Amino acid sequence: MSNIQTKTDVILIGAGIMSATLGSLLKELAPDWEIKVFEKLPKPGEESSNEWNNAGTGHSALCELNYTPEKPDGTIDTNKAIKVNEQFQLSKQFWAYLVKSDLIQNPQDFIMPLPHMSFVEGESNVQFLKKRYKALSTNPLFQGMEFSDDPEKLKEWIPLMMDGRTSKEPIAATKIDSGTDVNFGALTRILFKHLTNQGVEMNYKHQVKNIKRTSDGLWEVKVQDIDGGNIEYHTAKFVFIGAGGGSLPLLQKTGIPESKHIGGFPVSGLFMVCKNQEIIEQHHAKVYGKAKVGAPPMSVPHLDTRYIDNKKALLFGPFAGFSPKFLKTGSNLDLIGSVKPNNVMTMLAAGVKEMSLTKYLIQQVMLSNEKRLEELREFIPNAKLEDWDIVVAGQRVQVIKDTETGGKGTLQFGTEVVSAADGSIAALLGASPGASTAVHVMLEVLEKCFPQYMNKWELKIREMIPSYGASLVANPGLFQDIHESTSQILGLKTEATIPPTPEKVLQEV
Repeated sequence: MSNIQTKTDVILIGAGIMSATLGSLLKELAPDWEIKVFEKLPKPGEESSNEWNNAGTGHSALCELNYTPEKPDGTIDTNKAIKVNEQFQLSKQFWAYLVKSDLIQNPQDFIMPLPHMSFVEGESNVQFLKKRYKALSTNPLFQGMEFSDDPEKLKEWIPLMMDGRTSKEPIAATKIDSGTDVNFGALTRILFKHLTNQGVEMNYKHQVKNIKRTSDGLWEVKVQDIDGGNIEYHTAKFVFIGAGGGSLPLLQKTGIPESKHIGGFPVSGLFMVCKNQEIIEQHHAKVYGKAKVGAPPMSVPHLDTRYIDNKKALLFGPFAGFSPKFLKTGSNLDLIGSVKPNNVMTMLAAGVKEMSLTKYLIQQVMLSNEKRLEELREFIPNAKLEDWDIVVAGQRVQVIKDTETGGKGTLQFGTEVVSAADGSIAALLGASPGASTAVHVMLEVLEKCFPQYMNKWELKIREMIPSYGASLVANPGLFQDIHESTSQILGLKTEATIPPTPEKVLQEV
């Protein structure tokens, strides 16, 4: 077994959307820096970023009801929705910059215009949606949002969901046409192809076994070449751990103080995927419902039009599940292995606190296909089991940590960056809205880890992301300009009509 030893500037662990985004930003800001990527699978974008491992992509808070909770006084808290929307705008600006600079091509391969809708049943939910609509529709980021509780109007918007609906319960929906569907698997592959063209060294089938600090302050990454079995040692000034569910165990190996008292709780999921093209063609929107009482935020039901391999698809879910693995390709020992002396109390506290979540996940695991069909029929009354397949989604690892507000062992629903005090190493943990806010999250990594370069880089960052450091809500004119230009460059100019599918376009040509 030969030992390879090399030195480099930056090491990115994991070939998902986060590493792809950070690598693409760094290549623009510091083109002469040497970057190496290590990925244990044979290709990029195969785990959490893969298009079949997540559904409601293009999270811009236009339709996700859990981002706009109702406060005790009955008003709607719009803060998170505005924040997520602004963060998604950063992603669109960066993608538009890459397309405009001819660094990546064919944006329709990863982003398509698609209406985003919220759909509710029951008087109290209709009132909630009406209040949410009033709170958001005056905000420039949510302009163009429509509300309707008229069944005839809803038949125009969502014919598949209205066909055969017999319940006398009041229903309502909001619709906004500026939504998108983003295929993050395709985008990840496009970005890594771009990085390879820029001289970034890609190492697939290379598994990171250990990360430790060297006496001269660098980070040494121990890597196994899966095919050859050889062990390699690579040192770098900066390491980013963007390995999805695999990030927590690697972060723990670094031994940095910031890695202590953090745990992870894996949640798996299933989706129902329609295999009847006739049904797929009858629906054209991302439609989000409301999570059932007692269900966690990641279980919000949604019926999603998706574009996968330039073909229209229809997914429904998610149905939550439990597996001790931290990655789909992980080990059943991942959860146990992540419990350390420094986080055992945090993990135990979370176990006691989250009994209802554990119970919910067990119930979800036990669901039969018939029970899943019942849930689907709340969205598509005439759904038939033979038209749908089950797909296992990617693993998500929710962060557990001690917080001031939640106390010991608080489960976090979100994405967080954990970095060493000196900024030499950073890891990304958590889940949704994840990929959609990748550019915002990676800018946070740059700010935390490269503060000494930010003044020098600021002009270039503003060229790539014109709204960097500015509030789009406070600058409606700036938002309008950016929205117009990114939509133009990314091919998102759309009337409120259903664009033809690629198959239909080909037939007409």
